Amino acid sequence: MANLDPQAKAYLEAFYQGPLLQSMEPQAVRDLFAQMPPVEIELAPLAKVEDRQIPVGENEEIGIRVYTPEGQGPFPIFVYYHGGGWVIGDLETVDASCREIANQTNSVVVSVDYRLAPEYKFPTPVKDSYAALQWVSENADSINGNASNIVVGGDSAGGNLSAVMSLLAREQNGPEISAQVLIYPVTSLDFNTKSYEEFKEGYGLDKDLMIWFGDYYINNEEDKKNVLAAPLLAADLSNLPPAFVITAENDVLRDEGMAYAKRLREAGVEVEEVCEKGLIHGYFTNMAVFPERIKGTISSFAKFLDKVNSKVKNP
Repeated sequence: MANLDPQAKAYLEAFYQGPLLQSMEPQAVRDLFAQMPPVEIELAPLAKVEDRQIPVGENEEIGIRVYTPEGQGPFPIFVYYHGGGWVIGDLETVDASCREIANQTNSVVVSVDYRLAPEYKFPTPVKDSYAALQWVSENADSINGNASNIVVGGDSAGGNLSAVMSLLAREQNGPEISAQVLIYPVTSLDFNTKSYEEFKEGYGLDKDLMIWFGDYYINNEEDKKNVLAAPLLAADLSNLPPAFVITAENDVLRDEGMAYAKRLREAGVEVEEVCEKGLIHGYFTNMAVFPERIKGTISSFAKFLDKVNSKVKNP
């Protein structure tokens, strides 16, 4: 058995008593999660939390949730993209973690409810995510944020979208991103690393489940090679924002997260990297099971963002 945190072990035993997600249709999986009874958890104190709708195209809108910390502002802005394989997940699934990020980093967190596959396949989630980034940059004043200090971050598929936003913003000459926080990001759709073999069954995100997510997200084999779906394939990773890359030790995505950090470093990007020992994919948004580990992860990248902030203020 791999090195497993006792909480992770107990969580996995409970998780596998239910049906395998990859045996179900996407809407059935969403319904299953929506029916789960809410768990009492302690929420980080904030000044306010507000839901808004923002435009992402002609006559199209998506939701965002804005978390404002206590204090004066204008605050740094952290644009957060949730995980769920581009197929499941929403503002609620990352709510407690986003509150904690806003509290610990003293940032306005903007959580983005991009549209999901298979109803909205690649590249719609990418386009929604970039439209949200542009909206935040152009409307920073309205959320008491500092447009010159925008961080992108997210978990899993949201880590993928954060890495892709950094690439897109470089290609489109903006909005300027001061850092990227990639939490066990998807960086490839090849499903063939050593960690994919090591953790292919029994660790929450099965290899078959990740393939299930990928098949719903992309349209064809060609999309697998598109850097906006698989940023590890980007030929040039230079001139990208400083990156904090988090992987979980017992996770099929571990090796591709580490590979992306290595390639960023080789391209001259400032990178800090942490592999969370004993943990599994999905821990970061499960405040009911992993509260102390989540707070510890946020504390580690909060220190990183403090250094980024001091450079933004004092270039």
